[in-house]
Amino acid sequence: MKITITDEAIKWFQDEMDVKEGDTIRFFARYGGNSTIHKGYSLGVTKEQPVDIGQSVTINNVVYFINETDLWYFKDYDLNVIVNDSKELQFSYEPKQ
Repeated sequence: MKITITDEAIKWFQDEMDVKEGDTIRFFARYGGNSTIHKGYSLGVTKEQPVDIGQSVTINNVVYFINETDLWYFKDYDLNVIVNDSKELQFSYEPKQ
């Protein structure tokens, strides 16, 4: 799986979560809500240290990651992180090529 984060989303993390160089941002599966790929689950985001990185991307010396235990959520999909027209973070899932 691949994690893609737009420049606008990178700025969102800096402005809204006070992300700075050296920080680590975790994407995780959480119970509740509805995503387009798993009914009853949604994607959460938090600033925390990794435990067992399953997938990651480093941008501007910030590591955006998914722990190994959450990779099931992304099975057969890549994660795209964008900012929508309402200036909110949005996730889209693209089938792996």
